[in-house]
Amino acid sequence: MTRTSATATALAAAMPDATWSFVSAHDPAQYYPSFGPLPAVIAVSDQTGPWTVVGQSRMLHLSDGGTVVETITDADSPTYFAYNLSAFRKLFGRLVSGARAEWRLEREGDGTRIRWIYTFHPKRGARPLVALIVQLWWSRYMRRVLPRIAADAGR
Repeated sequence: MTRTSATATALAAAMPDATWSFVSAHDPAQYYPSFGPLPAVIAVSDQTGPWTVVGQSRMLHLSDGGTVVETITDADSPTYFAYNLSAFRKLFGRLVSGARAEWRLEREGDGTRIRWIYTFHPKRGARPLVALIVQLWWSRYMRRVLPRIAADAGR
């Protein structure tokens, strides 16, 4: 079976409470640049409340003119939060019915180990292409993005 998920880890030089506060509130437009065929997040709109409350949603605007809606499904401070992504437009809208992102935070020494897990739900017939995108770009993208988030969480 082809993989449609990827995981990245990084160590933040802050305790879980502080890391949670930063990670759950960071601005996606500041941390998610374009990478290969993946568009950058350029703006966030329609956020319905704090990004730590189950049921809150927001729309991400992408550099290719696409959008995606994120909705918080789980929030267990300071160890875990997750959100579903839906209503993809542009390329991903043709390939996936949705996605899920999970952030797990675990104390490690004087810091916090962040584990970011991202799973795409391919549409019928799109699994091989989605798996290729995950393998070639998305997993490397996550490994590039997460260290900067972790470094800023530790400041």
